[in-house]
Amino acid sequence: MLNLPDAPAIDDATHVHSGKVRDLYRIESGEHAGRLLMVASDRISAYDFVLETTIPDKGEILTRMSLWWFEQLADLVPNHVVSTDVPDVVRGRAVICEDLEMFPVECVARGYLAGSGLADYRATGRVCGVPLPDGLEDGSRLPEPIFTPASKADLGDHDENVSFDAVVDTVGAQVAATLRELTLAVYSRAEEVARGRGLLLADTKLEFGHSGDRIVLADEVLTPDSSRFWPADQWQPGRTQPAFDKQLVRDWLTGPESGWDRASGDAPPPLPERVVELTRSRYVEAYERLTGRTW
Repeated sequence: MLNLPDAPAIDDATHVHSGKVRDLYRIESGEHAGRLLMVASDRISAYDFVLETTIPDKGEILTRMSLWWFEQLADLVPNHVVSTDVPDVVRGRAVICEDLEMFPVECVARGYLAGSGLADYRATGRVCGVPLPDGLEDGSRLPEPIFTPASKADLGDHDENVSFDAVVDTVGAQVAATLRELTLAVYSRAEEVARGRGLLLADTKLEFGHSGDRIVLADEVLTPDSSRFWPADQWQPGRTQPAFDKQLVRDWLTGPESGWDRASGDAPPPLPERVVELTRSRYVEAYERLTGRTW
């Protein structure tokens, strides 16, 4: 379903992988030979499709936001960034990073009930095996943040929520406990920062890798692509919350105007300009409100 475009050629770097948004290269020469170059594109995905339409500046916004968050979290956990001195063709949207062995676990922390966590709760009264009180609604704040991991799916498939015991089976008890501790520590710090800027951090997905015994925070962190941020002054449990993410895109695709049948298997149509601009503006607003910097 993904039908990814060809990754751009970069001098002295070999393309090794493309995901829905990011392209990964190995640097072949110079000071950072053997390191990885991670490039954030302007691609946007929805319902397991990478859309034909891109969102201008999205890759640079995600990169700048992740770098800002890595600074805020530096005392909690090391990160994978080695340098931002990257080739001109990808300047502003790329970082040079460590080549880590990644843990095959999506580390998710939730402080509010939404998305797949809400679906699990409605079906079982639990999320990833964690029991929750009765009577919670869409958008309810949880008694305390919880660790709700997911298995990493193949590109184009959905991640699946799993129990903590499944993480133990995958990476061992000691590493699983460390990943849970780090994930909740990052969430707690980020939730406090976001709240001070008028935003609620409903949940976030983190990825960790390791180099020997050293566990490192990698990929992107606390962006609208990996996290749900809600305006605090509009929070109202019992309904879907307005969010700083690609919900505008999903809503248009499944609405009557697009003419797209999600069940057809056909690729979605191009996005209209107004949806592109509104989506871009939400990413920009999230960046500016969180960092205090002007885009």
